[in-house]
Amino acid sequence: MRSTAILAWAFLALTTVIATAQEVSPNPPAVVEPAVPSVSQAQATTTRRETVRQAGRDGADSVPTALLPHNLSPWGMFMNADIVVKAVMIGLAFASLVTWTVWLAKTLELFFARLRTQRAVSRIVHARTLQDAGAALAMGGGAASLFVQAARQEVDLTAPVLDHAGGDGLKERVASRLSRIEAQATRRMTRGTGLLATIGSTAPFVGLFGTVWGIMNAFIGISEAQTTNLAVVAPGIAEALLATALGLVAAIPAVVIYNVFARAIAGYRQVLADAAAGVERLVSRDLDYRAVPARSMAAE
Repeated sequence: MRSTAILAWAFLALTTVIATAQEVSPNPPAVVEPAVPSVSQAQATTTRRETVRQAGRDGADSVPTALLPHNLSPWGMFMNADIVVKAVMIGLAFASLVTWTVWLAKTLELFFARLRTQRAVSRIVHARTLQDAGAALAMGGGAASLFVQAARQEVDLTAPVLDHAGGDGLKERVASRLSRIEAQATRRMTRGTGLLATIGSTAPFVGLFGTVWGIMNAFIGISEAQTTNLAVVAPGIAEALLATALGLVAAIPAVVIYNVFARAIAGYRQVLADAAAGVERLVSRDLDYRAVPARSMAAE
């Protein structure tokens, strides 16, 4: 009897709990059926997805075609360079042209001057007197002919007092005039070589200035394009480096040619010194010949 009452009380309690739970629990959410998109909406969505997918594939690699030069040859890079870089390149090209022009002109001048002086030295060495040397070089030109003319002029000016004053003063005056003629001829031969030295020392720095300016413009273009893609960076830097290349093209030959001319002019000056020494020997010989009759007459 007691067991039946307990079971009845438990069943009643369970029923009460279930009823309370049903009252407290919220209503289940209504199921919303998805709306079926129309045909135009589906096409728009598909197009948008393809655009996003294409942009994702390209990313930063997509570069506007207008930013890329069509020609990366030296001439094309020159035409696409900044106006300042163009001016630097034109100046360096002109400097290179001047270098090779000076090389050609000075090479011919040195060759013919040295050849003429060597022939004059040979005639001076084989001459017995200063008058014979003057006759041999009468039709010739150059510094060696000027040596003989200056020596003969100084002898003629000193002739009235030569028997009383001696020949030491004459030798000194002849040597002085010959040294000045030699220095003048050497200075005339060095004309143009200073320009080579200037080009050789300044051309690399001028090209470097063009490179720095071009790289600054390249960085400005990168910031405006808002991309670091190599296709955008490389053309501007290549145009800038072309200025440095032209600077080296102008400077290296100028330095080499200047050194070659320095050695050639030193050799030419040595030939002039040989000619001057030959003229001085002729003057000294004429003085000895002049002294012989005077001594003979004094002895008689």
